[in-house]
Amino acid sequence: MGLMGNLVGAELRKTTTTGLWWGLLIPTAVLALGWGLATGLLGQFFVDFASSGDVDEVSDFLGVTPDQWKVSLFGMARAINISTIFPMIFGAMAISGEISRRTITTTFLTAPSRMHALLAKMLVYVLWGAIYGLAIMLFLGIGVVITSDSGQLPDAGGWAMLTLVCVLSSILMTMFGVGVGALVPNVAGAIVLLLIYFVVIENVVHGVLAYLQVPAVIGFLPNGSINGLTGSVAVDLFLSSAGVVPTEIEDVLRAIAGAAGAQDWWLSGIVFLGWAGVVFAGGWAVTQSKDIT
Repeated sequence: MGLMGNLVGAELRKTTTTGLWWGLLIPTAVLALGWGLATGLLGQFFVDFASSGDVDEVSDFLGVTPDQWKVSLFGMARAINISTIFPMIFGAMAISGEISRRTITTTFLTAPSRMHALLAKMLVYVLWGAIYGLAIMLFLGIGVVITSDSGQLPDAGGWAMLTLVCVLSSILMTMFGVGVGALVPNVAGAIVLLLIYFVVIENVVHGVLAYLQVPAVIGFLPNGSINGLTGSVAVDLFLSSAGVVPTEIEDVLRAIAGAAGAQDWWLSGIVFLGWAGVVFAGGWAVTQSKDIT
């Protein structure tokens, strides 16, 4: 095993010797499972309501009968968006805790350079982000399958695409959290900052932008872009089984999926990658220059 392999192995052992990874992974899985169960139940309720004949116009718009509406896709997108907050917190807590307790000192002293040490950390947290993403998709899928009819579920290609964007979203959110944790070397401060921004501040900004009739800006904000990564895929998969849908209806569907104002999924991913890159680079620079020995 080479130098980087040894550093990555050491970092991985460091993260697994604490209870933080499973302490956050358990509620992540529970949330994803619960959201999946609720998604299926609500989807079935909606389909039953639509089948009653009260929304025939919507059926005409979509070109498919209500029992073939893949409404579970919207709940799945929302579940991924909410659940990936946990890997973001994991990344922030892990790095912020290391810096505040100065346990990161050993890593810097044993590595050839701080750049080697930080690169090893980045690779390890990319791995953890992928693990969280796969766990989210696994438990979300179990919940949805239990409570949904087959007509409401995506096909094999849809499952694969949702899994891909779920893992990507989780990795990007983890790296965003790592960057904030390095910038704010106080565990409580980093968590509060992230939660207030993602849960409160940007949602208020979204409402203001929608009121000002400039929703397209939402897709270029951090939360708006990461939500667009998953929400846009959900909408695309839903529309792939529908007929010609008016733009107004498509905008409503994007809002339901949490992707109001979002760009295409790949562009949303690039936008958030830019945000994560800026934050991570800032944390990298601060950590490189800080005297923590």
